[in-house]
Amino acid sequence: MFRSFADGLTRRRFCIGLALMAAPAQAQDGGFSAFLETLWPAAKERGVSRATFTRALNGLTPDPALMGTGVKQAEFERTIKAYIEDAVTAGRVARGKAAAERWRAELSTIEKRFGVPSEIILAIWGMETDFGRVHGEKDVVRSIATLAYARRDNPIFAEEFVAALVMLERGLVTRERFKGSWAGAMGHPQFMPSAYLRHAVAYAGNGPADIWASTPDALASIANFMATQGWTRGLPWGCEAKLAAGFDWASLKDHVRAFASKGVTPAHSPALPGAAEATLFMPAGASGPAFLLTANYWLIKQYNNSDSYALSVALLGEKIAGRPGLTNRWPKDFRLLSRTDRIRLQEMLTDKGFYDGKIDGRFGPASRDAIHRFQRAVGMRPADGYPSAAVLERLSQRN
Repeated sequence: MFRSFADGLTRRRFCIGLALMAAPAQAQDGGFSAFLETLWPAAKERGVSRATFTRALNGLTPDPALMGTGVKQAEFERTIKAYIEDAVTAGRVARGKAAAERWRAELSTIEKRFGVPSEIILAIWGMETDFGRVHGEKDVVRSIATLAYARRDNPIFAEEFVAALVMLERGLVTRERFKGSWAGAMGHPQFMPSAYLRHAVAYAGNGPADIWASTPDALASIANFMATQGWTRGLPWGCEAKLAAGFDWASLKDHVRAFASKGVTPAHSPALPGAAEATLFMPAGASGPAFLLTANYWLIKQYNNSDSYALSVALLGEKIAGRPGLTNRWPKDFRLLSRTDRIRLQEMLTDKGFYDGKIDGRFGPASRDAIHRFQRAVGMRPADGYPSAAVLERLSQRN
């Protein structure tokens, strides 16, 4: 699976695979080996010996498959409806429930230790490798070295290469077992090398974490990642919600009890803690499903910065836990604006003073808040924060 690196350096989303969001630079000057040699000072500073460095580079050649054009991310190029339908399948739910039963004792221990619900841990495992069925068999060192060489415009790739060398230096994995995806994501959790160094833990508490062959180590490592990001014990990720007729759309962010006073209620889940802050999110606009999202939802996005991914994890977890899945229907005419139109929408929101973020065609909380402010300013109802064709048309008409 391909992962977003939009905020890789600042937000430390290193457990996710690397996305080539543009064509790689054609880095021919100096050659592959000469480029890698320039990374020796950084590796030495991290404690890598010259012997380890030389062994890693010996006979290493770039992977031609990673020197071509960029790869689009499904999370951002498909509708959230299509993504969730492909991710939360009956087969995957069944495999998740079987895994929950198989690893019941270990999951209970892990949940008590880290405070992350078992169903969330399992859902992430299911999303990343389909419960260990697909790990990737690429040489991680070669893949990351190639990406570092091909994409010198993005220093994160070189940092991951050095982190891989640190793993070898510390004896955390042998070169023969150092396998993963084309982008260097490894094992059951699909950790990048830097994520392994920060978050991988052994279930038994001793020795290197074996995220390739030990399911308990992998599950504990996923839980540790979520816990270190700040997961709040006892707080659900959120819930599917129902909106009362006449909802005033004044705010999409408030405390749960304030939403309840305005007629926003859980569709079928137990009530959320009233004091919790929540965001009302309608991924297909007001005519589709609605969700109240708590702080823990945004932590799922630390694993992969995509609402398609995070909602899939949340809904898969609900089904694995035996709770109802999504009940509200997606609108029949639901479609995603083209990337060109999404960028144009952001540009116009910026020009009119409603948006002050990255122009990239991706609609996270900042873009949705900007749309909501625009809708409120011009009297569009419902002011659902959704990037629709109607919003784009109204932006084009407004002086």
